[in-house]
Amino acid sequence: MLFQSYKLSLAAGMIGVLSLGTVKMPAQSAAPAAQAPQKNWKDRAEYDLYDAITKDANAKTRLEKLQQWEKQYPQTEWLTERRTLLVTTYAALNQPKETTDAAKALVAGDPKNFTGLYYIMYFTQALYAQTKAQDALDQGEQAANTIVANIETPPPGVTAEQWAKLRPDIELLAHVNLGYIAMTKKNFEASETEFQKTLQLSPNNGQVDAWMGFVITSQKKVERTPVAMFYYARAGTYEGQGAADANTRSTALDFVKRQYKTYHGSDEGFDALIAAAKASPTPPADLKIVDAVSIDKAKFANEEEWTKAHPEQALWKSVKAALTGADGANYFSTSMKDSQVPKLKAKVVSLQPALKPKTILVAVEDGTNNSDTADATLKFEAALPGKVEPGTELTFEGVPESYTASPLMVVFNVDKEKLHGWTGKNAAPAPVHHKPKAASN
Repeated sequence: MLFQSYKLSLAAGMIGVLSLGTVKMPAQSAAPAAQAPQKNWKDRAEYDLYDAITKDANAKTRLEKLQQWEKQYPQTEWLTERRTLLVTTYAALNQPKETTDAAKALVAGDPKNFTGLYYIMYFTQALYAQTKAQDALDQGEQAANTIVANIETPPPGVTAEQWAKLRPDIELLAHVNLGYIAMTKKNFEASETEFQKTLQLSPNNGQVDAWMGFVITSQKKVERTPVAMFYYARAGTYEGQGAADANTRSTALDFVKRQYKTYHGSDEGFDALIAAAKASPTPPADLKIVDAVSIDKAKFANEEEWTKAHPEQALWKSVKAALTGADGANYFSTSMKDSQVPKLKAKVVSLQPALKPKTILVAVEDGTNNSDTADATLKFEAALPGKVEPGTELTFEGVPESYTASPLMVVFNVDKEKLHGWTGKNAAPAPVHHKPKAASN
């Protein structure tokens, strides 16, 4: 889970601040008219039970006493206090669902109850990891937004001095959660905005760097690929306070190595990207990585020469322009549908199914270096052998069956004999062992 050690230490500090102090046994006299109505205990036994709860430092036995209080006194004038103690006790036991349910009960009675909002927000990621429930994200988002909206004001019972110490970590956690929630909901631009706020509050934040690389890449804006690679490189190489865990660092570094080579066409200059990522938590203003297509085009004097040298890419470039234009439907029906299209080059994006596929989603090469976005579907009558990895280069000749303009997707029927570059193989059959025949007499 994100920032596990950091979050647990913050939670421990918050439990101490948000837990209730001892409430004395009041006299059963009426309160003055100018004050809030006096809360009363049902009897001395209820107060004694409460007093024992607040003095019990063991979360497990404290929970047992709280459950006893609920059972013996289902109706009490101290309901808010009981719910608060339940929230902080479940949190101390690290029980996401129970903590969140108790926190929701607090917020239901008071939409701005800080204790309830804080623990809903705190356990959002853990609860979603357990349940994959949309509600976990929605309630976490609402809680974090409410906390951010009221961040200037210390919660009830928290002094200005305490709040000055607690606020930075709580504000940071709120923006991390909002970024995580938006990312999980595939709202990548909103997620990037929240992660930017996070990095402004905590610049050395390896896990958020990795997420920044992911959400920028997921927006599929090729011109921003260098920025995404910077954040992946930062996540993979930063090892100081706030660094991502070893597995995240290794995964991020492996990914950016492959991403850089695909984008740039070689490893040349990769060391400079790594050095920049180690030196600063933010991308340099002059960060520039030239893409392989631009490098390739620079070898030719003009577009006409490039077109002659890259006929497959030039063909698909012109096809895409026609299909996404105002007269795309007419162009497809009159010039493409049910007609054999000359050989095209593509890279595998995904297989359906993942083993022995009958459908391949590919990104057809058109000279724009946008090899991660599928724009063609290749359909086969019989399953292909084995599988290949995403990024595998193929060539094919197919017959267009249908298309959509936005986002562009052309569906081709392809004969296996007209697909080249497929290296998948079926596993060899297990050897058959025959029992030896009995010797005849």
